[in-house]
Formats: sequence, structure tokens, C-alpha cells
Amino acid sequence: MHRLILLIAGLVSACAPVPLTRQPSDIVPGSRVDVAIRSFTEVSQTIGPRAVQACRARAKKVNCDFRIGVDPDPRAQANAYQSVDDQGRPVITFTAAMILEAGNKDELAFVMSHEAAHHILGHLDRQAENAARGADEFVKLARRTGNTSKRELEYAKKLGAAVGAVEYSKEFELEADELGTVIAYGAGYDPLAGANFFARLPDPGDKFFGSHPPNQERIASVQATVTKLTRAQ
Repeated sequence: MHRLILLIAGLVSACAPVPLTRQPSDIVPGSRVDVAIRSFTEVSQTIGPRAVQACRARAKKVNCDFRIGVDPDPRAQANAYQSVDDQGRPVITFTAAMILEAGNKDELAFVMSHEAAHHILGHLDRQAENAARGADEFVKLARRTGNTSKRELEYAKKLGAAVGAVEYSKEFELEADELGTVIAYGAGYDPLAGANFFARLPDPGDKFFGSHPPNQERIASVQATVTKLTRAQ
């Protein structure tokens, strides 16, 4: 059992988020910071209402009162993520480095819409369900081997949760890309230009235990969605 756990742990280590190349400690000209702040504010005010509209149209029993903000840690690496606060309100958070990393408003809008889509599609809850199921399965597997210590069972539970959490993560990302494209497009931004953001990310490839699909697959999904939107006009 111990050998099996170590093997799977090594595979799951490939599931970490794909980092961006620039560190937040890099020196950025003040003028660029001002432009980035204005762009972020403008995009937030445009995408926010559109995300609320999309949320209410697709998720009848979900809190759609989005709050869009900036991570208070100025040294946090470039990242954007979706969460839910203690009152159940959806929160979309950008780090300062992420705002500076975006090449234009289209990229900001696409990333922001993508994170909103994760909430609308219930990905956090679905991920939690997958993690719980994975934890149960791994504990059952560990018990079948016999002579399993309490410590090994706890480790199997944590490992199973990690595996379960990424089981459908690639599908979740593509789903969020598709709906995010719809939101950004509806708000007047160019999702294809926004998807150029992927070109600056290290390509995660098509790893079995990877958490993100290959960049080209994501870009193709955005292109296909934009084609559908333009034909529907």
C-alpha cells in the first residue's frame, strides 16, 4: 500500500497550477501601473454586470452578487481565482502581478469572465464532491490491503481527495473557457485577443493527472465558441 501511495503521489505532483514567468518583485514603471489600474477598474465595471446576468440566466439558486477585488498581498505571484466568502458571495480575486501581466483589456476581461464562469457552473462544489468521492475510494483501497495504520489511512484519504479534485479539472477549465468567452463577448470584448494570454503561459501539455488542458486546446475552444456567437447574430 505504501508503494502504491508513493507512486500516485508522484503523479499528482504534476497537478500544481501553471506559474507565470514574471515575478511580482520585478520593477514596473509607475505609468504602466496607472494604466493597469484604470484598465482593471474599467473591465471590472463592465464584466461584473454581464457576469451577474449570465449567472441569473443559468444558475437559478446561486448567489450571483459577484465581488471583484485585488489580493492585498503586493508580492503574490500572478494569479486570478474564484472563491466564496463566509456569506456565500462569489469573489473573483486578481493579484497585482496578474493585473500587470495582462497585455490588454481583452485579456483582463477574458480571465475575469473565466473565473466568473467557474462560479456560475458550480465548479467549486463539483470539485469538492469529486474530492470527497476520491478520498472515500482511496480509504477503501487502503483498507483492502490489510494491516494499514491510522496514519496511512489518513494519507490515503488526503491523496484520494487530491486525485478526485483533479479528476474533471480539465473539463472544468474548458467549460469555464467557453462560458467565459460568451460573457466577455457579450460585454464587448474580443475573447480571441483575450485568449492570447495562453501564449505566455508554459504549456501544461496533455498530462493524465494534469489540472489544465493544453493551451492549444483551450484556444481552439475559444475560437469555436466565438464562431458560434458570430453566426448567431
